Amino acid sequence: MQDFCVGDLSFSDTPAGYPCKEVSQVTCDDFVFTGLAMPGDTSNLIKAAVTPAFVSQFPGVNGLGISAARLDIAPGGVIPLHTHPGGSELLVVIEGTICAGFISSANNVYVTTLNKGDTMVFPPGQLHFQINAGDFPALAFVSFNSPNPGLQITAYALFANSLPSPLVEKVTFLDDEQVKKLKKVLGGSG
Repeated sequence: MQDFCVGDLSFSDTPAGYPCKEVSQVTCDDFVFTGLAMPGDTSNLIKAAVTPAFVSQFPGVNGLGISAARLDIAPGGVIPLHTHPGGSELLVVIEGTICAGFISSANNVYVTTLNKGDTMVFPPGQLHFQINAGDFPALAFVSFNSPNPGLQITAYALFANSLPSPLVEKVTFLDDEQVKKLKKVLGGSG
């Protein structure tokens, strides 16, 4: 039995995680991540920033079933509808007010307004979002029950790629003009 398996990031990630570093190569720094201390840059399309502390940034969480991230959301900002297919998410609001919610696989909607100190859980694979519901920047920390929970942002999955517009139109029921507009905004082609 091993106490830990610090990820050796010189190899590829696998469904079972990264291979372990040789114990003689492991240092205390492998178990420390300082990246969540600094606010993320919210001067972008979504007026938000996510700073992950997943295994690829924080090799010490490899194999431990845990990771974290920092959410900075400017006024009017949004963490768009997305999913983490590989893990549940627990959100804790540190500053500000956040409207958060998810849609279950039965299409039931669970939406609430969270204030400083409030916590919400998002079950694995469920589409969910966070919106700054106040006039000041919002800050939240999230934890996941996976060192690599994955991420798929719905709008980017549909419009920020080369999936041909006629197919996007067919599967979304949107017209050609709207699909092309969204592809232009999000950098897609086709």
